[in-house]
Amino acid sequence: MSTAGSLAEAKRAARAAASARRKAAHAADSGAGAGQLSSVLAGYRGVPLAGYMPIRSEIDPIPAMAEAAAHGPVAIPVIDDLHQPLRFARWEPEMALVEGRFGAAIPAAPEFITPEILIVPLLAFTRAGHRLGYGGGFYDRTLALLRAARPAFALGFAYAEQEAEDIPLEPTDAPLDMIVTPMEVITPRSA
Repeated sequence: MSTAGSLAEAKRAARAAASARRKAAHAADSGAGAGQLSSVLAGYRGVPLAGYMPIRSEIDPIPAMAEAAAHGPVAIPVIDDLHQPLRFARWEPEMALVEGRFGAAIPAAPEFITPEILIVPLLAFTRAGHRLGYGGGFYDRTLALLRAARPAFALGFAYAEQEAEDIPLEPTDAPLDMIVTPMEVITPRSA
């Protein structure tokens, strides 16, 4: 098997294991996970922020996003094309949403902004700031584009059970600047 094939297989296996851990954590979720996220975001009031509308068993950032929206612009991702970076449409609590690609809700009448902080969903993370997503590369492309223009802060939001000892990596995998779980705030150390 080629190195690329080995890496793809390692990522598939890591995604399956991480998905099972996240699903179990989600089933036991009390719904209080966004409290820690709100505390972190309070230090960035007014900075343009992108969150996400949770799908599958993703931890729910919406309470923290709603609190942040009282102090500055908040947006959610919009997938225009499978091989393009994400765009971010302004979001407000109670606004009209429609179903976007992959089932994630998006604003019915999008107004696009450029965030400086991105709350990033994930399947698994490491304390070194590595992230394992679904494999579409949306956040990797998006962070590369944003970071080429100016600093962009990637904040992984996850259940503590999503932590992994190691994650198979590719050169294009964008690192996280911080990970927030209901239990703690992790500032990545170098690998």
